[in-house]
Amino acid sequence: MRQIVYVASSESHQIDVFQLNLAGQLTLIQTKKVSGQVQPMAINPNTGHLYAGVRPEFSVVTYHIADDGQLEEVGTSALPAGPTYITTDPAGRFLFSASYSGNSVSISPIDHQGIVQKWSEQLTNLGAPHSVNFDLTGKVLFIPCLKEDRIKLFELSIEGTLSPHYPAELITSKGAGPRHMAFHPNNKIAYCINELKSSIDLYLIRDQGKNYTLINTVNALPEGFVGQPWAADIHMTPDGRYLYTTDRTSHMLSIFKVSEEGIVLSLVGYQSTEAQPRGFNIDHSGQFLISAGQLSNKIAVYRIHSLTGKLSLLSRYPVGKGPMWISILNLETS
Repeated sequence: MRQIVYVASSESHQIDVFQLNLAGQLTLIQTKKVSGQVQPMAINPNTGHLYAGVRPEFSVVTYHIADDGQLEEVGTSALPAGPTYITTDPAGRFLFSASYSGNSVSISPIDHQGIVQKWSEQLTNLGAPHSVNFDLTGKVLFIPCLKEDRIKLFELSIEGTLSPHYPAELITSKGAGPRHMAFHPNNKIAYCINELKSSIDLYLIRDQGKNYTLINTVNALPEGFVGQPWAADIHMTPDGRYLYTTDRTSHMLSIFKVSEEGIVLSLVGYQSTEAQPRGFNIDHSGQFLISAGQLSNKIAVYRIHSLTGKLSLLSRYPVGKGPMWISILNLETS
């Protein structure tokens, strides 16, 4: 498996491109300068392009990914508000940008060459949406609205327009602040990390997405933790066996073993990591976790132990200033 790791560093306006080998070692192959504060990134699943959201001029930059993983800029298009999180639909036909400060989500068509075009639709009056997440069917869109304590649900049409799903929203506990999401490979359980409580909500999905039940809320911080919870990110191994979250106040990764059906999270432990870990990701083989320290200006690579889910630090690497986002590409399937 040939994998490429992209690290977006907002303050130094750059994307560092690394090659990941089978032993979990990284080799820097490119540092791509960006004309602005680069934050969220997304990889098109079908066209061999990477997209980067940029501020303060709200835009998304399209990069063509070369055979060795390096980036070449091929287009820039405007966004109506500052991009906090971007993603594409599973078919790679549309790009979705959630704007926390703009209280909105925009939709931008992607042309047949893989280049993002000017935004065509905007959902407004959303209370600080922090991410945009498709379920594994690609039919239902989940938008956690942090300041509403709600996850708004929509359906995507063939033409690229959104309409309210039924049910239209999931309600979290008061003051939870829903942020990012992950889905079990069976697509029957959705997990949402809550920023303001550093907790994980588990939703049971039934009747092909027509029925959702909150079945549990799990604390992602150690018992007796003193400080303001400030959760950031959540990811699951491809086989659905382990779930990980980060908290920026504690500079910590939380590790959970997941039951076979995805319903039960069992705490494995905690791993100290880079200072203020706003973003992390798991490679496509499920063997390595890479965590970015927004204050340390480094990334850390961990081996995931297959029998326990525990993490062993392999190496740390310097990157740009203020790293916030990590995307990983499997070149063999791109």
